[in-house]
Amino acid sequence: MIRVGLLGTGRIGSLHAENIASHRESTLVAVADIDDESANNLAAQFGAIVKSADEVISDPNIDAILIATSTDTHSDFIEKASSAGKAILCEKPVDLNLTRAKKCLDKVSAAKNPIMVGFNRRFDPNFAQLKKSLDNGEIGNRELLTITSFDPAPPPISYVKRSGGLYRDMMIHDFDLSNYIMGELPITISAIGHSLVDPEIGASGDVDTAAVTMVYADGKIAVIKNSRRAAYGYDQRIEILGSEGLLQAENILENSVIKSNNDGVISAKPKYFFLERYLSAFKAEWNAFVKSINCDEPIAVTLEDGVAALAMAEAATRSQSTGKSIQLKEVL
Repeated sequence: MIRVGLLGTGRIGSLHAENIASHRESTLVAVADIDDESANNLAAQFGAIVKSADEVISDPNIDAILIATSTDTHSDFIEKASSAGKAILCEKPVDLNLTRAKKCLDKVSAAKNPIMVGFNRRFDPNFAQLKKSLDNGEIGNRELLTITSFDPAPPPISYVKRSGGLYRDMMIHDFDLSNYIMGELPITISAIGHSLVDPEIGASGDVDTAAVTMVYADGKIAVIKNSRRAAYGYDQRIEILGSEGLLQAENILENSVIKSNNDGVISAKPKYFFLERYLSAFKAEWNAFVKSINCDEPIAVTLEDGVAALAMAEAATRSQSTGKSIQLKEVL
């Protein structure tokens, strides 16, 4: 039984707590959060105890640390937990600052304890099946990838101001997903974005609508489309064209009922909330982490993967500001 300490008891941390507690090979023993009320409530719900973050990390009776705190604490907690010999699952991103993330990677590179980054979309069952079909050669060589990721509504402006920007906060999921699907990093990244959804987002220096084009060493292309608003729900789709066919992963709908009549054919809208949409992915992610500890299986999403996705976000940010394509090697 893996004894787990949870750092961060907010929305994501609470979801992780449920997955930890419901897994037959893990148990939640301690939680920490700067919000005492939140920590106490979650601890009471799952029979855990409340400690400070440093106390959780240093506790010899805890085997693994799940980091779901604010992004500016991630690198520090990764380093501390690694020094303590803990297995680590850290929510994305590794850091908002690429230089700091690289230093973190260098510092823990010799560690033998598992360190995994929480890019949950790799674990979506449909995306995973698409990847499997690709790897099996079912549509030949990869040629053109399109990832669509539209949120149903923008986050509060207070969140936007501390998020690191759309590329580091939102599109970073899609950067990692593209690396997973393509099996390699791109050579060049070109980004264009505007504030079309909320003028306050633009006033804060960020964009809410963006498209990125990435080119690979052999010429294949990936396109990522992001928007902070889709009136019909949470839109998450993948399409990849190969030399011998096409693969598509469509949205998860609110229900599977389709009505057909003289007015046309109508189906339900995509699920609205991202935690609901990716609930199964979060569970599969935790299961993969447990297996990496108990069965000595390879880490599904490494710290190197996390730094690579952050570097791609940095390249996109630079491209956005300069209007030029950025060579990833200049950043990474």
